[in-house]
Amino acid sequence: MDKISQALLSVSDKTNLSLLADYLASRSIKLISTGGTAAALVKDGFAVTEVAQYTGFLEMLDGRVKTLHPKIHAGILHRRDLAAHVAQMTVQGWPGIDLVVVNLYPFERVTADPATSFQEAIENIDIGGPCLLRASAKNHAHVAVLCDPADYPEFISEMDKTSGQLSPGFRLKLAQKAFARTSSYDRVIADYLSAKA
Repeated sequence: MDKISQALLSVSDKTNLSLLADYLASRSIKLISTGGTAAALVKDGFAVTEVAQYTGFLEMLDGRVKTLHPKIHAGILHRRDLAAHVAQMTVQGWPGIDLVVVNLYPFERVTADPATSFQEAIENIDIGGPCLLRASAKNHAHVAVLCDPADYPEFISEMDKTSGQLSPGFRLKLAQKAFARTSSYDRVIADYLSAKA
């Protein structure tokens, strides 16, 4: 894996976010982020490009559509070892996204409260987040994915150990965790909807 040069951060749980961002900034890794995460990063003094500025497409539908954009997903999914993929990215003028840091809307926590309305539950179903996790996990040969703030310290340690070039085994471990997370997330949603049907 080439060294990470650009990261996308979009997190509901901002635990350890400043720790991770500080480390990424120390390695001159560019940060792209969505609204709430970008605001938290800017408040903590980090330079960040908001997704809307990066894609040239404003968030819409109360934030339901923000990261679902070809520039984001091509940046994640293109294979760096295929000349045709690299050429297509060059024609578009799009750089790669080498690290994806995403944790999902807190559907489990929200629906654990019996006072939560059905509509509130529906609005806490994350769409873009699982797409980002799955895309980066699929392309883990070229992209690292973090879906749990508890993994940030290990990620930092691995980055230091490998001079910024994460091992295939570590990237595979992160990819497996990302798929396990999206799988469990969908199971909870399906069970919730089943109980309401």
